[in-house]
Formats: sequence, structure tokens, C-alpha cells
Amino acid sequence: MSQSLSTPTVHISQTSGIRLSGRRIVITGAASGIGRMTAQLFAAEGASLALLDRNGKGLADAAGHVSGLALEVDITDEASVTTAIGQAARAMGGIDGLVNAAGIMSTGPAADMPAHAFRKVIEVNLTGTYIVARSCLPWMGREASATIVNIASAQGLLPNAPGHTAYAASKGGVVNLTRALAAELAPLIRVNSVCPGMVDTPMADGHRANVGNYALKRLADPAEISRAILFLTSTDSSYVTGAALAVDGGRSFH
Repeated sequence: MSQSLSTPTVHISQTSGIRLSGRRIVITGAASGIGRMTAQLFAAEGASLALLDRNGKGLADAAGHVSGLALEVDITDEASVTTAIGQAARAMGGIDGLVNAAGIMSTGPAADMPAHAFRKVIEVNLTGTYIVARSCLPWMGREASATIVNIASAQGLLPNAPGHTAYAASKGGVVNLTRALAAELAPLIRVNSVCPGMVDTPMADGHRANVGNYALKRLADPAEISRAILFLTSTDSSYVTGAALAVDGGRSFH
């Protein structure tokens, strides 16, 4: 006998207000989506925040809601990132956490994507992630226990849809960049990645119905991704480094 199952309601537990008390954390891509939701959660958990994004208007609004430092910057511009990270460190009295949530999506057949468009996705999603992490290292190296969380993607673990060649390549690079940094920076700095499936943000527009290969048959709420980022940033994950945590509703195995 077949049984029809309705989509469950997502219930997000309350914050404790203490898990990130005293932490000084940089979040990129903070003007919207996962980055913005993570900023809200981290502020509620007691962190001091420096928020980076190239969207100045959205960034100012996000920073105003969490009393964070807003720094408008293009993460592919190494000189600008270095300057911004220095400002963040001085304002917060140091840096002991980083969440690399900035990224772009590009879709279309590989045969129709010119090399310059491919390079742009790699430059933002992979090289930009590296630039920000590298810029934070002089400050994070002074801390007893610092963390980096890079937002990769389920596409970086298992590319299984047409039209995502550049995006999948960039996010697969983020997964392995994370592992390489984890090996190099241990034991002082823990480095992990979160690999979301499709999330209910503007980036999912045009693809919202494509959840047939997700075991949970729905998009993620951004708060569900931010909870995973919180876990990898807090001491709850003190023995975890180099991990690629799939938070994808069962997409990777289904």
C-alpha cells in the first residue's frame, strides 16, 4: 500500500546566546542568503561580527540588524580584502573565526560557456575564498583556537545536473581547498566546509521545483544551513577538521 507523506514543517530551535560569546568573526556574503542568516544567528550567540559583501546597500541593512561592522569589498580584489580584514581585526580586537559564504551561481551548457565566464565563477567562488582566508591567517594565527568554515555545495561533492560545470568545479575546489588548509593549519586552526543542497534564497530562483532527487523533497531553510555553520564554528565540533559536511536533504546519496 502506498502512503502519501506531506512535507514537514521546519522548526528551528532557540539560540543559547553563549556558544560564541567573546568570538570575533568575519562573514563574507553577509548581505543576503546564507551569509546574512549566519550573521543573525552568530550575533544571537554572542559573537562580534565584521560583515563583508560587495552589495553595499544590503550589507548596511544586514549590519544594522546585528550591530556588526559593514565592509563593502569585492573578495576577488586582494588588496581591498587585506585592507578590510585589517580594519575588521582592529575594530574587533582580533579575528578568531571566518565564514566564507560569498559566492555566485552560473548555469548553462558547458559548450556555450566561454572561458572568461568560467574563470569568473572560479575567481569568485574558489580564489575569493582563498584570498579572504589567507588575509585572515596573520590574525587567526595569534589565537588559541580559531575556525574557518567555507561554504561549498552538494554540487562540489556530486555534480549530478547539467548546466553546472563551472559552479561544480569551483565548489569542488572549495572542498579540497578546505582539506588542504585543514592539514596545513592544524592544530591551531580548524578548517571545515559545509555543502548545502538547494536553499530557499534568491540563488534558487528558477530551480525551486527540482527537488525530486532530494530524499527530504524540499529546499533547505537558510537557518538550517547556518546551524551547521554554527556547529563547525563552536566548540561543539572541537574534534572536527577537514570535513565536508553535506547539509543537502539527502541529495548526495539519494
